[in-house]
Amino acid sequence: MKGQAVHTLSKEERLCGKNDISRLLKDGKYGFSSLFRYCVLRDNGLEYNRFMVSVPKKSFKRAVKRNLLKRRIRESYRLLKSEYAGGCHVDILFIYSPKEVLGFKEIYSDVGNVLRRISK
Repeated sequence: MKGQAVHTLSKEERLCGKNDISRLLKDGKYGFSSLFRYCVLRDNGLEYNRFMVSVPKKSFKRAVKRNLLKRRIRESYRLLKSEYAGGCHVDILFIYSPKEVLGFKEIYSDVGNVLRRISK
């Protein structure tokens, strides 16, 4: 991770693996914003933050819409992660809540709000 550009999103920054995800869901703290439910686990024991995005199939039957929303959320996180780098490293799960597809600007501002809350 050292020496990388600021606005990148490497594979190691993505939360994956059954054990890590179940630990996040079990021990993490949940919160709500206008567009997201989110779960945060502080002190993940690594030198970087990891995150994961979920868009429920119940709300969006078509994979095209789910993937569009995931891309928008990941891009928002990628652009904002350097501004809200806290002291401890966290695992974050974003769960998209609205029933309609929103634009990038709305998603970007709400991801920023969530990251601001987490960094406090």
